[in-house]
Amino acid sequence: MIDDKILNFFKNCRDSYISGEEFSERLGISRTAVWKHIEKLRSEGYEIIASPHLGYKLLSVPDRLTELELKWQLKAEIIGKKIYSYEEVGSTNDLARQLGISGEKEGSVIIAEHQAKGRGRLGRKWVSPRGKGACFSVILRPDILPREVSLVTLFSALSVVKTIREMINLPAFIRWPNDIMVNARKLCGILTELDGETDKINFVVVGIGININTKRELLPPGATSVSAEKGSEVSRLEFVKAILINLDRYYRIFKRGKVEEILGEYKKLSTVLDRRVQINYHNRLISGHAVDVDKEGALIVRLDSGFNERVLAGDVVLLR
Repeated sequence: MIDDKILNFFKNCRDSYISGEEFSERLGISRTAVWKHIEKLRSEGYEIIASPHLGYKLLSVPDRLTELELKWQLKAEIIGKKIYSYEEVGSTNDLARQLGISGEKEGSVIIAEHQAKGRGRLGRKWVSPRGKGACFSVILRPDILPREVSLVTLFSALSVVKTIREMINLPAFIRWPNDIMVNARKLCGILTELDGETDKINFVVVGIGININTKRELLPPGATSVSAEKGSEVSRLEFVKAILINLDRYYRIFKRGKVEEILGEYKKLSTVLDRRVQINYHNRLISGHAVDVDKEGALIVRLDSGFNERVLAGDVVLLR
């Protein structure tokens, strides 16, 4: 696309003017056509100034989650090599699943400014106002058994928490298995879905929904956002890029078989370990002391009877 080429020229010549004549020669279009494309970019939020003798200069880019902006200088080896960006979709996880079935390579990202039918675990609805949060899904093809897929959720959660702590300096923690919490409020959820057979995974879709610049009063009770906790808005673009970089790093650690390294970091950032919990597991309530997360991502709960129960999924409530 001509617009993408113009933006790439701008970014490779940051802080410099580019003449309309140079654009015209490079793109093989008239100077009038160049002007029309510049006007289109301005209408999309790009701040571009013009000087009669110097040409055009890019001052700033809009905080929009587009393929071009996300891929710009994205230092990741696997995640984000291909990015599909949309204004609105039903569900990024559904699109990712379709692409996965079609043979899409791992690391591909599907992201949208708005989801009409976003969902979380157990069929719950995930709501995020347009242009305020981030909803995206990543296709992975790890060489693991289906029973190990919970580990994908764990290192994905760890990637988000690390980003929040390193970039925003907020005290983020993980409520097993997939909720990201700041000051006891939910800020992000992760939905991991797999396509496979009894002893084989074809691909995994990791869906991440995170509240970034949403006002707290627009969110459900018990939820929060990055900006609400920080006290000011943050760049969604830079924040999502940082998550993709961390996700890429932890996925490569995972692929090298260093599960203990991931579990060690995960446990340090857990809100449930060494706490008394109640869990709705397979339509029954169990209570006990959360003592560990095992090598397949299951939560180990010591029941009041003294026996340990291995919990693979469920809603956790902290009792004390």
